[in-house]
Amino acid sequence: MLDKDKGEVKSQYFGHKHPLVFNEVHSETALCSRCGEVMSGPSFSCAECGFYLHKQCAEAPSQINHPYHRDHALCLLPSPYASKGYEGRLICNFCGEEGIMFVYHCSCKIDLHIKCALFTYNFAEKKFGELKDIACKDPSISTENGNRELENAKCFWCWERLFDSVYCSFDGGFNLHKKCVELSFEISYPCHRKHPLILQFGGSIFSCMICQDTKLSGFLYCCLPCNVAIHVACLSPPSIVEDKGHQHQFTPFLRQMLFTCDACGIEGNCVPYMCSNCNLLVHKKCISLPGIIKFDRHEHPIFHTYFLRGQEFEDRECVICLDGVNTVHGSYYCSDCNFVVHVNCVLELKKWYHVIESDEKLDDDSTSLSDNDSFTVIERNEGGEATRIKHFSHAHSLLLSDKILEDDKYCDGCILSISDSFYYCSQCDFFLHKTCVEFPKKKRLWFRSYQKLFILVSDYIFRCYHCRYVCNGFAYKLEEWREFVCLRCVIPDVLTCQGHEHPLSFVMEHGGPCNACGDREDWKFYCKRCNFALDWKCVTLPHKVRHKCDEHLLTLTYHENNNYSKYHFCDICEKYRNPSHWFYYCEICDNSAHPECALGRYSFIKLGTVIRIEDHPHSLAFVKKMYYYPKCSVCGHPCQDLALECVESGCEYIVDGKCAGLDSLAEWGSGSALLKNDINIRKLREDRQSLP
Repeated sequence: MLDKDKGEVKSQYFGHKHPLVFNEVHSETALCSRCGEVMSGPSFSCAECGFYLHKQCAEAPSQINHPYHRDHALCLLPSPYASKGYEGRLICNFCGEEGIMFVYHCSCKIDLHIKCALFTYNFAEKKFGELKDIACKDPSISTENGNRELENAKCFWCWERLFDSVYCSFDGGFNLHKKCVELSFEISYPCHRKHPLILQFGGSIFSCMICQDTKLSGFLYCCLPCNVAIHVACLSPPSIVEDKGHQHQFTPFLRQMLFTCDACGIEGNCVPYMCSNCNLLVHKKCISLPGIIKFDRHEHPIFHTYFLRGQEFEDRECVICLDGVNTVHGSYYCSDCNFVVHVNCVLELKKWYHVIESDEKLDDDSTSLSDNDSFTVIERNEGGEATRIKHFSHAHSLLLSDKILEDDKYCDGCILSISDSFYYCSQCDFFLHKTCVEFPKKKRLWFRSYQKLFILVSDYIFRCYHCRYVCNGFAYKLEEWREFVCLRCVIPDVLTCQGHEHPLSFVMEHGGPCNACGDREDWKFYCKRCNFALDWKCVTLPHKVRHKCDEHLLTLTYHENNNYSKYHFCDICEKYRNPSHWFYYCEICDNSAHPECALGRYSFIKLGTVIRIEDHPHSLAFVKKMYYYPKCSVCGHPCQDLALECVESGCEYIVDGKCAGLDSLAEWGSGSALLKNDINIRKLREDRQSLP
C-alpha cells in the first residue's frame, strides 16, 4: 500500500522486510528481485538493502485464471523449486527460456515467467494498454540491424521462423507473427469435428495430432475432453510434401485415424500422409527419414526400406531392442548380412550413427583401413595357414603351435592363459593366441559412440576404459582422449558365454540385475528368452585364474551345488559369498572366492614381462611376491604383491608396484597409462606427493 506523504509502500505487500520507495523512472543499474531482469520503467526499491522490483512484478497477482490455461489457476511461486515434484530445470512454456526466479505454476506442468504470464494474459484479454509496459513495437518500420535480428528470431506463438511480425519487443524478447496475433481463440477443424479447439499453452502433456511432436513452449489448439492437440504451425499442413528418398509425393489425409506407419512400423492415431501410388501411410515426421545411415554396431551402411521380401528376413529380431521386426512395414537393413533394426530404435541413438548423403562414398574405410594387418606372413603350410609370421609387437619371428602348454604360460596380447592355437617365439618367453594375432592395426570399436579409429598398441601399461583393470598387454588406443581398451573387452555385440546356453545380445538400457554379480549397470549382454543378463565386467571374466591362496588354478563356476550356508564364504576375504552369483572355485581343495578377490588388482599384468626404467641401468621383470617379501629399493617397505625386479644376477634392486606407478594407474582412472620403457620412478613419486 502506497504512503503518499512519504512515497513508501508497506513492506508486507511485497514480502520484503523494509519499506519500498516508488520510482517513476529507474536510473540505477540493478536486477529485479522477482524476474531477475534489468530494471527499467516504474519500479520499487529498498534504500537499505538493494531490493528492487519492476512495478508490474510487484503488483503481479498471487493467482491468475489464465484464458490460455483453462483447467486450473496459475499460482505465483517464489522459485520453480517451490513447486511440488519439481525435477530438473524450469523451461517457460511461452518463451522457452530457463527460469530460477518467481514463476507462475500449475501442476499440469505449466510454468511461466512473470512477464510472460502477464503479457499473454493481457493479450488474451485484449488489454493492449497494459502491453505498453512490455514495450511492444511494430517492426514494420525496420532498420538494417533490426532485419538481421529477425532473420534468426522465432515466433513465440508457433515457434516457426519470424518472417512477418506485428507485435515485437527486442528488449522484452517477444516476437509474434502477424498471422499468429490474428488467431482466433476458438476454431472448428476438419480433423476433429466433435468439439471446437481452444487456443492453449503447449506442454509436455500434449502431442500434436498432425506431427506427433511435443513442444514445451508456444501454443496449440486443444480439445481438452478428447485430449486432442494441434500445433499452431500444423494448422495448415502443405498439400504436397516431397521426399527425396521416395519417388512420389506425399499428401495429407486430413482425418485423425488409427494406422500403422509404413515408414517406421509404429501405430499412430493422428493425421497420416499418403502416397497413393505406393499405397503408403506414414507419420508426417517419417516422410524425411534418412535413406542411408552408418550405425556403429554394424560394419556396413544400412538402408531404409518400407518393406522387406524374402525368407532370410522372416522372424528377424531388432539387434537393439531384441523385439521382432515386422518386415511388412519400414525398417533399416543390410542386405549383405540380413541385419535389421527398427527405425525408431536406431534413430533414437543419435550418437551411434551418422547419415550418409546420397552423393557420399559408402565405403569410406577403404583408404584408412588399407594395409591393416598387424603381422606379415613368412611361411605357410600346404593348407595355406601361416606357420611363421612377423608381428609388429615383437622383435623375433613367431611360430604357430597347437600344443597344450603348462598352466603358467600367458598370451602377451590379452594376458589370458594359453589354450587354443597360438604363436610363440623360440628365443624368448613371448606368446600370442592366434585370435590375438589377427586383431587389425586399426579398428572402429562398436561400443564407443563416435566415428574414430582406434590404433593397436603394445608398449603401454594402462587402465582399460571398460573393465577398469590395469593391464600390460595389447590395447586399442584413441589418441584424442588417451583412451585404452584391452583386448579382453574388444568383443562383439552378440556373443556366446559358457555361463549360458543361448547367445547374448548387447542392450543399452537394462534395468535388472546382472545374473552373475547382482549389479545394476545399464549396459548388459542379454538373453530375452531366459531373461538372463550379464554386465560387461562379468561377460569378460577369464575362465581360469591363479591366486596364491591355492596351488591350483581356480575355475569360474556358475552354480553353487552346496546348499549349506557355512560354505557360502570367500576363502580369500573370508566374507559372505552370495551362492546365486558366479565365483571362482578349486574342486581339489574346495576353495571358493569372489571374482574380484580372485582377480585382485593386477591379474592382467603378465609376470615375467621385461621392461626398462630411467632410474636403473638394468632391465626389470614383473614378479609377484607371495611368500617372501623383500624390501622395496625405493621406499623401504616390503614388496607384498606386484613388483619390478632386476633380471641381472647379483643385483638385488626391486621396486614395489606402488612406487612403479601401478597403483596410480588404478586410482587415476581410464586414460591413465605408462610407457613400458619410459617409466621415471622419481618423477612418479614427486607427482604422487603433489596430489591433494
